[in-house]
Amino acid sequence: MTDDRPVEYGSYPSLRDRVVVVTGGASGIGEKIVERFAQQGAHVAFLDIQKEAGMQLVNKISANAGTEPHFLPCDFTDIDALRDGVRRIIARFKTVDVLVNNAGHDARHSVESVTPESWDQSMAVNLKHQFFMSQAVIPAMKKAGRGSIINMSSISWVIPSVGLPVYVTAKAAIVGLTRTLAREVGADNIRVNCVLPGAILTERQKQLWFTDTYKAEILRGQALKRMILPEEVARLVLFLAADDSCAITSQSYVIDGGWV
Repeated sequence: MTDDRPVEYGSYPSLRDRVVVVTGGASGIGEKIVERFAQQGAHVAFLDIQKEAGMQLVNKISANAGTEPHFLPCDFTDIDALRDGVRRIIARFKTVDVLVNNAGHDARHSVESVTPESWDQSMAVNLKHQFFMSQAVIPAMKKAGRGSIINMSSISWVIPSVGLPVYVTAKAAIVGLTRTLAREVGADNIRVNCVLPGAILTERQKQLWFTDTYKAEILRGQALKRMILPEEVARLVLFLAADDSCAITSQSYVIDGGWV
């Protein structure tokens, strides 16, 4: 017999009315993270360089969830703009309870093509802003006596992937950043954890990289013989943000269908 009942996923009462900030929240995994936090009744602010996609997501959530997330256009390579965005969020919501450092860019590149300038640009997009976003919200979290920071890394450095060496380097560094930040702020009841997604079936992946050959490579590597979806990553992020995981910090969680 088959079970035809609809699948029900966990809800987290501790997230209701919490202030959640998500970087890179306009599309892909970030979009699903924003949507799922809004469904939990959190006050969600998200930052992204994609203005049109950001506004479309605001309208979508407002129509479906009955709550309106706060969208701030932001270039994460501009640290002054990033800090100003955090100041505006705190001025509006008075605090930050959860930060999800999700923004990144996995543009393919060869070893030979990397220049000092392209190295710095990739590090700025994939690593630097995670530290400075954390730095910007930590004072508000210390004042509140709690906080959860969730950094998005990748299994790319574990496999390791090829064809994007600077990106892979940045994603490895995020794990180290997570562990040291957890020690720096643990005494203030601020938790810092890391999520390492595998090959997630986002629209960007489908448009740019998802060929039959790539799909076969993914499924050959994974224990689960199906694609992993953005909303499945979002559900892990919800758990790490909620009080249900209040004793968990300095940890890295792989969600890749058993590839690693």
